[in-house]
Amino acid sequence: MFRAAFALCLLASPVLANEFVQFHSPSGNIHCAISTGEWNNARCDIFEYTPSFRIQPNWCEFDWGGSFSVDLDSRKGEVACVSDTVANEDGLELDYGKTLSLGGFSCTSEKTGMTCTNPAGHGFTIAKARQKIY
Repeated sequence: MFRAAFALCLLASPVLANEFVQFHSPSGNIHCAISTGEWNNARCDIFEYTPSFRIQPNWCEFDWGGSFSVDLDSRKGEVACVSDTVANEDGLELDYGKTLSLGGFSCTSEKTGMTCTNPAGHGFTIAKARQKIY
């Protein structure tokens, strides 16, 4: 009960006015961050999944296939080439059926996965079984 009340206060508090917020799905399989500062994007990392994007580009020397991002002015989400993670166990747990919005980005947590979009509706949906960019 305390956790739910804390989360509701957190969602309504000034943390959403900050430039950076980290959160994760209740299962802990998907971790995300939204930044309205220098990076100005939404990014999620998924840890257990069957990859939908199997061929790593030659230009990517880091991890590829489990991180997805969308920039504020992107016309499509992307599979990110990363050498880090946005995972943070201390981040907000975004309950299933809830949406977190910051700086024009919105991410919705569902039992079937996480969807993040920019103001134009471009973004990604990721789940264990399938990952999609649009």
